[in-house]
Amino acid sequence: MTIRTVQVAGDGPYAVHVAPGVLSHLAEHARPGRRVLVIYQDGRHDTALAAEEVLRQAGASCVMVGVPDAEAAKTAQVLVDLWSLLGEEGFTRDDLILGVGGGATTDLAGFVAASWLRGVDVIHLPTSMLGVVDAAVGGKTGINTPAGKNLVGAFHPPAAVLCDPAWLTTMPPADYVSGLAEVVKCGFIADPQILELIEADPDAARDPRAGPDLVVELIGRAVQVKADVVAADLREASLREILNYGHTFGHAIELLEHYRWRHGDAVAVGMVFVAELAHRSGLIDDALLERHRTVLSSLGLPTAYPGGAERWTELRAAMALDKKSRGDTLRFVVLEGRARPTRLVGPDEEVLRLAHAAVSEPAPAHR
Repeated sequence: MTIRTVQVAGDGPYAVHVAPGVLSHLAEHARPGRRVLVIYQDGRHDTALAAEEVLRQAGASCVMVGVPDAEAAKTAQVLVDLWSLLGEEGFTRDDLILGVGGGATTDLAGFVAASWLRGVDVIHLPTSMLGVVDAAVGGKTGINTPAGKNLVGAFHPPAAVLCDPAWLTTMPPADYVSGLAEVVKCGFIADPQILELIEADPDAARDPRAGPDLVVELIGRAVQVKADVVAADLREASLREILNYGHTFGHAIELLEHYRWRHGDAVAVGMVFVAELAHRSGLIDDALLERHRTVLSSLGLPTAYPGGAERWTELRAAMALDKKSRGDTLRFVVLEGRARPTRLVGPDEEVLRLAHAAVSEPAPAHR
């Protein structure tokens, strides 16, 4: 099995380890008297217990708490319940938060750590593809509100990120494939070899059992892209916005669907939408536009959002809530060539409608 370690530089540098037996690294962060709040996603109790055993053997004591699956964990009520538990247990700044689960769990655990006593250490154990290549890396944390996704949050880099590839083999196939959208994103914005690896063997890319070494290589490359970007721009002042490629339209879909759509599925459609915007704005050619559809489709990801023109008004309003927007002006991350991201500010409304029409044609039933 391939082993990858990516160093994330910055004010609080840390390592992302992707390898079998990776839980052993937890002992480096435990000590006698240190308390650890282990926040684990429903269905990941066994992994949480294995982490607890390593921590206890190293002298730490653990408080275990389960949270709902997926976006249901990222609510103000769950957050308040966790704050209350930390207060009851007397957690101090010397203590540790451990997040065990997918991207939503790591988002939540990170925000708990960022907000408790204005910041305590957090370690992420992402158990999903989306978690390891996106949510757990980079220090972005947050919860959702009725107005939109991740509108409340903070920047809080973890002390470490640990992922055992075996955890990914237990994921539902549709969830695993959804997480690959963030890998594809990294290929389009920075590392075209990611796209070439997928195009060479899409069947192995979408099945962690069939192509374990390929999967670790894809994870390592995607994490390296994100590490390079966040090291240069932790707080999304400029460069880091490129990591939102496809997310403006994708988050709008998630909001309209009340988060019933998988994040990666929504981002996949969002990438095709911004590719259409770039193509209609004269920034990319036909081949690069079509490559978005072929790569995503080869993995089984959607490239269209059913609903037609009647959904446009709602989608346009939802996109106005995007963090990149300034006043009434929409700002998109687009490409102006292969691995050449740029910003498209205030595109013409007719161009927006045409791009939407191109991704709103009938699509296969949502997985």
